Amino acid sequence: MLLPKWGRGSWVRPALLSLLLAAQLGAAATWAAAGPRADFRKEPASAQARHIGDWVVHSGDNHGLPFVIVDKLESRVFVFDGQGLLLGAAAALVGLAKGDESVPGIGSRKMSTIRPEERTTPAGRFEASMERSAHGDDILWVDYDAAVALHRVITTIPAERRLQRLASQVPAERRVTYGCINVPVKFFESVVMPAFKARQGVVYVLPDVRTARDVFGSYDLPAEAGDKRETPAR
Repeated sequence: MLLPKWGRGSWVRPALLSLLLAAQLGAAATWAAAGPRADFRKEPASAQARHIGDWVVHSGDNHGLPFVIVDKLESRVFVFDGQGLLLGAAAALVGLAKGDESVPGIGSRKMSTIRPEERTTPAGRFEASMERSAHGDDILWVDYDAAVALHRVITTIPAERRLQRLASQVPAERRVTYGCINVPVKFFESVVMPAFKARQGVVYVLPDVRTARDVFGSYDLPAEAGDKRETPAR
């Protein structure tokens, strides 16, 4: 019997090559199942925000458009490009009252008639676009029917202390608006406007009460190696 030129024990090398090939194929299959994901660029974010960010990118739910995640429980906003790369994040002011729905017809009511318990920021997926308000200010329309938009922080009522609330480290103190999402002026002008100026996008407002899966129909991605993130409770 003739042996290959590398001598006795020749079966070792083909077997080793087979093992290496199988490992590479397995790694490729795992990557395909797990990725792609949102890139938060090491920005702190809740488990629920990461869950939705990863799902949006993995499922392609944003259709390649820039998107925003509004985390009401943490009172924070994350802006991503169409591929899921974080462009910026900031504290935000959101609706005073907890709740995932807007009161029917609230968008056509005078603000003076809206009771505190009705001042909610609705949860859901919204197709958003940069527009002008009745006063000529740039705003990102989120829910037109409910008159909910993302815009620069409003400081016309000093007693509300909106600038001080934005600077607070306590998420509950950042719940003050009638439903709109207020962000720092610099953040709006340097991150939000450039991302949405020439095109539409999607805004995902995370729920207070319901689960993210109920609101968006999202799913969990396979855990990556070394990924110790918790599955979001809601």
